[in-house]
Amino acid sequence: MRIACLLADGYEESELRIPFDRFWSAGHQVVAIGADKLRPVTGKHGEEQVELDFSIFEVDPADFDALFIPGGHSPDALRAHPAMVAFAHGFREKPILAICHGPQLLMTAGLVEGRTMTAWRTVQNDLRNAGANVIDAEVVTDGLLVTSRHPGDLDAFVAASLEVLAQTRELPQYGREVMAQ
Repeated sequence: MRIACLLADGYEESELRIPFDRFWSAGHQVVAIGADKLRPVTGKHGEEQVELDFSIFEVDPADFDALFIPGGHSPDALRAHPAMVAFAHGFREKPILAICHGPQLLMTAGLVEGRTMTAWRTVQNDLRNAGANVIDAEVVTDGLLVTSRHPGDLDAFVAASLEVLAQTRELPQYGREVMAQ
């Protein structure tokens, strides 16, 4: 499957690198997308830089099978960018994999109301205020949505994400109604 990964400066390195590597190892293609592909994005700790594959203005959600949003400070920057918000909204019927602060972008895109999810503890109350049912657990799967709280949850996050991707690959179409059957 082709996975869009939205990034801005300040992403949490482990929350990008570990899922990214494991998704690739499982045979998925992960595509790094940011505001300006001519400028690499730098991780929160300055330990890593990522060369972007595409600018947000060169892509369309229809070209991807899933959305991956690592945490750190990146999601807050992403949600301030209207094209990023619109792109994320385009995945409302596809798998979305978000960890830590990743759900901040989903809130802005209007994708959390009525959903069961988790996030970094300071984001959890924001999710509740946006209409989400929040559970403080290492990983929460709600249909095609997988969320986790922090780097300590990465093993559970990756396992649940790979399970959703595998189930989705077998489906004739995407959508929560199909996953519920």
